[in-house]
Amino acid sequence: MNDTEGTVDRADQQRTGRDIMAQMIEQGLSELRRPVSGLGVSALSAGLDVSFGVLLMVMAFSRLDGVLPAGALRMLAGNLYAVGFIFVILGRSELFTEHTTLAVFPVLAGKASVRELGRLWSIVWCANLVGATLFAAIAAFLGRGLGIAGTAAFGALAHELVEPAWYLVFGSAVLAGWLMGLLSWLVSASRDTIGRLVVVWLVTSAIGMLGLHHCIVGTTEVLSALFAGAEVSIGDFAHFLLWATLGNVVGGTVFVGLLKFGHVSQPGPETEGQADT
Repeated sequence: MNDTEGTVDRADQQRTGRDIMAQMIEQGLSELRRPVSGLGVSALSAGLDVSFGVLLMVMAFSRLDGVLPAGALRMLAGNLYAVGFIFVILGRSELFTEHTTLAVFPVLAGKASVRELGRLWSIVWCANLVGATLFAAIAAFLGRGLGIAGTAAFGALAHELVEPAWYLVFGSAVLAGWLMGLLSWLVSASRDTIGRLVVVWLVTSAIGMLGLHHCIVGTTEVLSALFAGAEVSIGDFAHFLLWATLGNVVGGTVFVGLLKFGHVSQPGPETEGQADT
């Protein structure tokens, strides 16, 4: 490749990054300006839909524990974990951990206020939690009633989330928020449904296999165990929710939102000159 071709390729890559950023800013502005009723209903739906992965995971642990090796079962559970995210993201519902990155870009670009961002986060987070809580109650009732998910399996998933110290929960949640922020960016960069499907599956199955803390899906995991009669308390849930939410926000906002905005929106003089050429 000669110097001219290299310059064109680098300029194309920079324009592509700017295009993705512009698209995400417009999407973020659309969500920030959406009426409360629309946001609330969509976020409630997301809290319900994303929780299907938890029920599938519990079913797998109930039916296959001792049948499959522990490593294989964990990998299967990670792939089942991704199902709920596929429902939500391809269905265009409002999920809090997506907005920790998406809705930050208009604020960084000076097109929206921190107050508007706080409004969006508050509505989506609360409605997501309501949906997750409702699904947790349904999953605990039907799972045990139909014999497809046992109390021990509910408890095993919940204990993985509530037993670590606060700093471990926070650190794990930072990684999960980081991955969700990258997912939001990559979904915007994808050109077709199949590409989006692959990206969603790759990123969210990784979160599931690693056992990282996601404040909304984890709410379903912990509360379904509580409703199923496992040894989980409200205090355990509060411990999880506080540090998981804070970690998710830091991961999506700092490690994706600020860094992506910095390197895409603030090119150096050399890059600007190449783009002009």
